[in-house]
Amino acid sequence: MTISEYMLKMKGGAKSPPAGPIHDLVWSWIGAALVLGIGLCSYLSARYFEPRDLSLLIGSFGASAVLVYAAIKSPLAQPRNLVGGHVLSGLAGVACYQIFGNTIWLAAALAVSLAIVAMLATKTLHPPGGATALIAVIGGPKVHSLGYLYAFIPAGAGAVILLIVALIVNNLAEHRKYPEYWL
Repeated sequence: MTISEYMLKMKGGAKSPPAGPIHDLVWSWIGAALVLGIGLCSYLSARYFEPRDLSLLIGSFGASAVLVYAAIKSPLAQPRNLVGGHVLSGLAGVACYQIFGNTIWLAAALAVSLAIVAMLATKTLHPPGGATALIAVIGGPKVHSLGYLYAFIPAGAGAVILLIVALIVNNLAEHRKYPEYWL
């Protein structure tokens, strides 16, 4: 392959998809906000978890919300991927921090790459899981003090809350159906 052929591959070829209908925008917004989804995780975290030096909210849930409330047909948004991706990635991140934490750049790189491999091997690929693994490494003393609990609280429990809200909200609208499959 020549350099010009290689560079041409980056041009793309497909047309950008059209914007979604307004009713999908509204349902996506309702799921992610309004005391649902992220709002519920935030409230529960502030009210019950943070007073106990725990959390129920991590940055990667923002990206998960995009998938489970707006890209509901995507294989990456299905329940197995949402929950499994966060838990496996949390475990990978904690393991890498505990083994390589003295060299943060190495722990970070290995955490994300190990999370990707684990998700691919288990058919639970969920891109926000990469951030969940990274947060386990760079999240600071509060996250580090959780150890492997981090994979379950906040990563797993928060993902389950996002899932429950996604099941309720996405199926309220007549034209929406979630999930496409469970396993």
